[in-house]
Amino acid sequence: MSIRSLRHAGSGRCGFLKVVAPFLTDDSLPFARFLSARRIEGVFAEHDGLFGLHGVYSTAITLWAFLSQVLRDGKEASCQAAVARVVSHCGQAGANTPSSDTGEYCRARGKLSEAALRDLTCGLADELEASADDAWLWKGKHAKLVDGFTFTMPDSDANQAEYPQAKTQKPGLGQPIARAAAVLSLATGCVLNATFGRYSGKKTGETALLRNMLDSFSEGDVAVMDRYYCSFMMIALLLSRGVQTCMRKHHLLKTEFRRVKRLGKNDHLLIWMRPQRPSWMDKETYARIPERLVLREISYRVVEPGCRPERVDVITTLTNPEEYTAEEIAELYGFRWNSELDIRSIKDSLNLGHLRCKSPKMIRLEFWTTLLAYNLIRTTAAGAALLHGKQPRSISFTGACQYVLASWMLFSCGLVDPTRVCEQVRRALEHIAQCEVANRPGRLEPRVVKQRPKPYPIMTKPRAMLRDELSNQRR
Repeated sequence: MSIRSLRHAGSGRCGFLKVVAPFLTDDSLPFARFLSARRIEGVFAEHDGLFGLHGVYSTAITLWAFLSQVLRDGKEASCQAAVARVVSHCGQAGANTPSSDTGEYCRARGKLSEAALRDLTCGLADELEASADDAWLWKGKHAKLVDGFTFTMPDSDANQAEYPQAKTQKPGLGQPIARAAAVLSLATGCVLNATFGRYSGKKTGETALLRNMLDSFSEGDVAVMDRYYCSFMMIALLLSRGVQTCMRKHHLLKTEFRRVKRLGKNDHLLIWMRPQRPSWMDKETYARIPERLVLREISYRVVEPGCRPERVDVITTLTNPEEYTAEEIAELYGFRWNSELDIRSIKDSLNLGHLRCKSPKMIRLEFWTTLLAYNLIRTTAAGAALLHGKQPRSISFTGACQYVLASWMLFSCGLVDPTRVCEQVRRALEHIAQCEVANRPGRLEPRVVKQRPKPYPIMTKPRAMLRDELSNQRR
């Protein structure tokens, strides 16, 4: 549901309230009317992924139940809790209710299409991005942030085979780990695209993952990235699509550049000559890469009280100093930190840091379902921002998520007069809009924890071997 759809769903604010009311009030399967069954079935039909059309666990109901799992913690995130919500939903709808056995639900969940989930997730983000308010953009451009992260999963044989643990860990003592990269919107905070693979090995780095997501950028966009992505080929590939770049200069790039023009203090143009063809690039693509790139380098210092000033060198293809001042370029690169905050929200609030499923197929489904839930919450926050004249980025994701969960609890307990639903929804959106992210420049916190862990020794042998030792001791 895009902002443009929200605007035309009715007359002004009342129209948006009618659209978002079911999302804030339906506790059984809370996404059931916000992400319609018709849309789910349409996307899954394109991928030949429809199932259970005449049973309890249809494609839509299974996806709604899965979404309700990833949005919650603890016991509420279990498969048994998801089945209980399906039973409640079917009871309200007057349909046949399933048994309390989780087996049927788990089998239906395994039938979901990964490609369809990806299309739903990215499609929702693209709609919101395309209809974003002009005040949300950077100088009229869609700035897209790129960052990488890792996540772990249960230590099953299947997961270990597909996503092996780090080589620094002994066999049987570590957890399977995957490396992921994501493209996020600066305007809305949504995940526009993502991909993941093995943690180590050939073509498993963040730059290799990003090369698989270049279709996420459109002509006129600005890609904002960390220095890890600062390479001649990455800049050239993005430029070939009409995409501008802004990234920190890699600290190992010392002699590759030649200054050609001074634009101002700590602001000048550079020429970067094309390096040799990398092993991952074919000869035809390499022939289309320009022999040189004209780039702009801006240097500035970040000063924090009590810390040594840090020098930051930014490389960008936005070379016109009259259209883009050095201060604006520095500000744009500073926005890159938002990607770190977004990924932290996904990993901490939606538990993507450690997934729960025990097979690679289900890991992929859980990954995309989690990102879909994240984009749905971001869409609700964007709607609240639109109603109250604020920036979606200024609204806390965790706060929005907490108010959505609180509203579900309120309505499920029957504490709201049915005639005052719109008033309660309006109040919930107002509170979501008030959950603004604090501005804490120069914040300095030590990376330590106060709470002591339990005094258990670290596992130094595989669990099966430790069980055998305990069994021998009892004998």
